[in-house]
Amino acid sequence: MPVVTATLSIPDTELDWSFSRSSGPGGQNVNKVNSKATLFWDVAQSPSLPNVVRQRFLEAFGNKINKQGQLVLSSQRFRDQPRNVRACLEKLQELLTLVESPPRRRKKTRPPRSATERRLSDKQAQAEKKQRRQSLRSDRSRGGEDF
Repeated sequence: MPVVTATLSIPDTELDWSFSRSSGPGGQNVNKVNSKATLFWDVAQSPSLPNVVRQRFLEAFGNKINKQGQLVLSSQRFRDQPRNVRACLEKLQELLTLVESPPRRRKKTRPPRSATERRLSDKQAQAEKKQRRQSLRSDRSRGGEDF
């Protein structure tokens, strides 16, 4: 079952699997069945990944990639191996859909005039409040009249 997104398709031949005993649910089979699925995909050498998408993928998900350049995803949420395999493939598909299209550039916008005026009036009010406080303190600090 290849991983397919809107513009990408990763064939099964590029995916390596490893199975081990799960620490999750499993009832009596938890110590006998290898239900945990671990997916290894060589992102750095994948021919089905365009260089631009590969670069975005490596920047976004570098923490999930080992020293050999392989993406490592695992799932042990379910009690049976095929469902954990499907969960790993779904995770891979989600990661690919996040990076397959370039991020949209931010349009620079100006704040509305009312927001600027409100900010400046709040700032002026704060300055006046501090100014009123300062005049009281300055009299005491100069050694004003003792009562």
